[in-house]
Amino acid sequence: MAVMGIRWLDQLESTLAPYPLAYPAVVLVALLLVAWLANFVTKRILLSGLRKAIERFSGPEKNAKQPLRVIARLANIVPSVVIAAGLSIVPELPPELVAGLKALCHAWTVLTIALAVAHALDVFNDFYERRPDARNKPIKGYLQVAKIVVFVLAGLSIVATLAGVKLLHVVTGLGAATAVLMLIFQDTILSLVASVQISGDGRVRIGDWIEMPSQNADGDVTDIALHTVTVRNFDNTITTIPTKKLVTESFRNWRGMQESGGRRIKRSIYLDQHSVRFLDATALERLGQFGLLDDYFAAKQEELGQWNAQVAQAHPEPVNARRMTNLGTFRVYVERYLRSHPDIKQNMTLLVRQMAPTPQGLPLEIYCFAPTAWAQYERTQSDVFDHLLAILPEFGLRVFPCASSMPPRWNGWASSACWTTTSRPSRKSWASGTRRWRRPTPSRSTRAA
Repeated sequence: MAVMGIRWLDQLESTLAPYPLAYPAVVLVALLLVAWLANFVTKRILLSGLRKAIERFSGPEKNAKQPLRVIARLANIVPSVVIAAGLSIVPELPPELVAGLKALCHAWTVLTIALAVAHALDVFNDFYERRPDARNKPIKGYLQVAKIVVFVLAGLSIVATLAGVKLLHVVTGLGAATAVLMLIFQDTILSLVASVQISGDGRVRIGDWIEMPSQNADGDVTDIALHTVTVRNFDNTITTIPTKKLVTESFRNWRGMQESGGRRIKRSIYLDQHSVRFLDATALERLGQFGLLDDYFAAKQEELGQWNAQVAQAHPEPVNARRMTNLGTFRVYVERYLRSHPDIKQNMTLLVRQMAPTPQGLPLEIYCFAPTAWAQYERTQSDVFDHLLAILPEFGLRVFPCASSMPPRWNGWASSACWTTTSRPSRKSWASGTRRWRRPTPSRSTRAA
């Protein structure tokens, strides 16, 4: 068969001898047709049959077809190999042209292999992310570094091939440009170091809720790459954070809260200090009807009775006796209410404490933990404070207002809950313990009414 082909080419060459460029043109066209035919057979027949076989054994799944895409990229090498091998049989071509075309075919082959390797790394990452522990140890940053190395080597090989020099000489020549390369790849090197640290200590994982005000990020981490970490904020906007920022700057990771199963409630009710008072017999009888305070009053009255009996021997005046207050009783009620609430985590810290007084009132802080789900957390927090604000008047307490239509008493005189410049008492009135109350002058609209 080969002998017959050679004879046929000799006859064709002798036939086209009167036309100097006809025979080389025919051979070149034939070479291109052979390259196209090789590409057609590879992609349309071999790859198609392989695809059908994979679908038959693994099903039409997307992940099962991904390795085929790597093979499809490698199939692009076949035409360039055929052309590079067939250029030697094309007659009357200048040697420089043949060398240049072969160099281009070699460059195309190297580029195709580099693209196939890069896609193979993507496929490997896709399969790795299907593992349950992949979110804790992402490898996407390392694979991106491997891609950079592959493309750098491919680029050097292409340059060496087109320049007609050895690859070793090109690599050696780059030694003098190391400083320039370090400057060019500065961000890449810093990002690589940051990726190694993040993957090593697990400070950020895919799915974590992080909060970084300096980068306007407050949401869930959706991707950790070499150069950036992608965060989907709760308003569905996307924020990209440079990876190195997660090492050099501070941020808050809420993963610990989610893993513990409880999210903290830390909020204060600001009470009017003028409403704090001792409980009289009527108030004790009324509050004794609260189921959460059944055993409290009995134990507390027994404790106070023993104390007052000892003190009364030396100081029988009532002012020296300990008495129950509405604020202390309310504090106990709040704590017991939280202890009985089904959505409050009983195995975590639970406190009801009185903080230092502020210009806005006396803070009574609620410190406890609720479920981590956002909607359930907000619902639990709202239910707790709705109930406490509604039950507050039963204890004779008031929330500190900025203005009150029923002013409390101050040294026997009516006063406002919030001092203003015109209503603040003078130093003399403070010293004497008295203050003249001035009726406010009605406005023009009030007079008209």
